[in-house]
Amino acid sequence: MANKDIPKLNSSDFEIVGSRTEEAETLAKKSISFWGEVARRFIRNKLALVGFITLFIIILGAIFGPMISEFTYRQQNGDYNTSPNGTYWFGTDDLGRDIFTRVWVGARISIFIGFAAAIIDLIVGVAWGSIAGLKGGRTDEIMMRIADILTAIPYLLVVIILLVVMQPGLIPMIIALSLTGWVNMARITRSEILKLKNQEYVLAARTLGAKNMHLIRKHLLPNALGAILVTMTLTIPNAIFTEAFLSYLGLGVPAPLASWGTMANDGYPALTNAPWRLFFPALLISLTIFAFNAIGDGLRDALDPKLRK
Repeated sequence: MANKDIPKLNSSDFEIVGSRTEEAETLAKKSISFWGEVARRFIRNKLALVGFITLFIIILGAIFGPMISEFTYRQQNGDYNTSPNGTYWFGTDDLGRDIFTRVWVGARISIFIGFAAAIIDLIVGVAWGSIAGLKGGRTDEIMMRIADILTAIPYLLVVIILLVVMQPGLIPMIIALSLTGWVNMARITRSEILKLKNQEYVLAARTLGAKNMHLIRKHLLPNALGAILVTMTLTIPNAIFTEAFLSYLGLGVPAPLASWGTMANDGYPALTNAPWRLFFPALLISLTIFAFNAIGDGLRDALDPKLRK
C-alpha cells in the first residue's frame, strides 16, 4: 500500500467520546471509605450536628470558663443571693460565691465523672462480652449468668449503698457508677461478636492459626466498633444524670467542690427567691444530656449496616 493511501490523523481523532463531563468527574473522584461515609451522613443529620456543636461549646466553657472569671469557685464575696448582673453573670449563691465560675468548675467534675465511668464500662464490658461471645459454650453461659445476676440488682440501690459505705467523693462516685454499669456494654459487644465470629474472614484467620486475642483485636472489635461507640455515647449522659441525681440526694462530691448535681441540690431550696441558683446547673445538665443523646442517635443512623454492603 502506498503512503498516500494511509489516512492522515489529527488531534481530534484522539478525543474521548461518549462520556459526559458529570460522568468523568464522578469517575475521577476518589472512593470514599466506610468511615468517611459515616462522617458525611452524621454531618447531614441536623439534630446530631446541633448536639455536637452544643457539646463542643459546653466543653469549651468547662475548659476556659473558670479562667475568664475574676472569682474562684470557693471565693465568698459578701454579695449573697445576688441576681445575674454585669459583675456576677450567673448571680451568686447564699455564701456569696460566683455561680458562673462554679457552674463551669462543676462542668469539669460532672463531665469527668461521665467519661470516667463510661471508659471503665467500655474496658470491662468489651473484654467481658468479647470473651463470652468468642469462647461460647459453657464459658459464655457462666459469664452471662453472672451478668444477669448483676442486672437483677437495682442499679441505683447498689450505687447508693456503695456511696454510703465508702463515703461520698469523686473516686467512690466513679466506682459506684461503674460497678454494674458495664453489663449493658458487655451484652452489646457479645451480640456483635456472635454475629461476626462465623464470618468467612474470621474463619480463614482461625484456620491460619490466629489466636483468640488476635481475632478479637484485628478482626472482631474493629467491625463491632460502630455499636460500641453508639453504646458508649449513650452511656456518658446516663452517668452524668445519675451523678446529678445522687448529688441532689446529698451523695455527691464534698464541699467546697461543686458538680452540677450538688449545685442543683443547693439551689432547690432557694427556688422562689433565687431561681438562678437552680436554673443554670439544671440548664447545663439538660443541654449536655440532649447533646450526647443527639450524637448517639446520629451515630446510630450514620452507622446503618446497609452502608457496609
